Amino acid sequence: MKLALDRVSITRGSWHISADCTFTEGIHLISGDVGSGKSTLARVMAGLLPEATGSVVAEGIGSQMISFQFPEYHITATTVHEECESWGLDPKTILSAIGLTDKYDRDPLRLSRGELKRLHLACILAHRYDLLILDEPFSSLDVCEKQRICRILSGREQGITILFTHEQAIFPRVGQIWEIRDGKLNSCGSPPDGIRNWQHAPAVIKRLMAKKKVLKNIFFEDLEEAACGT
Repeated sequence: MKLALDRVSITRGSWHISADCTFTEGIHLISGDVGSGKSTLARVMAGLLPEATGSVVAEGIGSQMISFQFPEYHITATTVHEECESWGLDPKTILSAIGLTDKYDRDPLRLSRGELKRLHLACILAHRYDLLILDEPFSSLDVCEKQRICRILSGREQGITILFTHEQAIFPRVGQIWEIRDGKLNSCGSPPDGIRNWQHAPAVIKRLMAKKKVLKNIFFEDLEEAACGT
């Protein structure tokens, strides 16, 4: 199973982004500055930007899902329980897991942004997609919810999961780190070496490395272990 970006390129005026790489099974984290093209690249991978040159080739991928940063873009039902049912899920099971049982008959668009994000991600993560593309999955979530999502993602043993994020502290366990630099998607490598090559590494990770702490991965529990270790 793999997703190959073969000389993919998008140009809009003076702005440009390109990628020539392959994603295999595992969790991939992609970082980059604001405006560098993370969301654009996510849409290219999902086949939603036909103006891109080059090609996106999927092998062995039978199902895929892209989650946009703003969850309201995905809502199709008029009540929370109907939204769960539209995903083929049992509302009581889903809402109990995310603490929203009291919102059963609420209009999803009347939930807070954080509640709506929790609902949307719960519906997505209840399925096992071969290719899962998540654009800013941690936005609008509190620390506890970010940690819960990271544990679920870290447990994905099959399929390709690609995270585009600005998150600075709480991450799942990843197999590959990527970053967008100078208009191009670059591979930093797999942890632990990939962490040292990560130019966009968050400040907390850079501080740990400056103190010669050993980082096995960027999973938030690994960071806590490194910070507390001698």
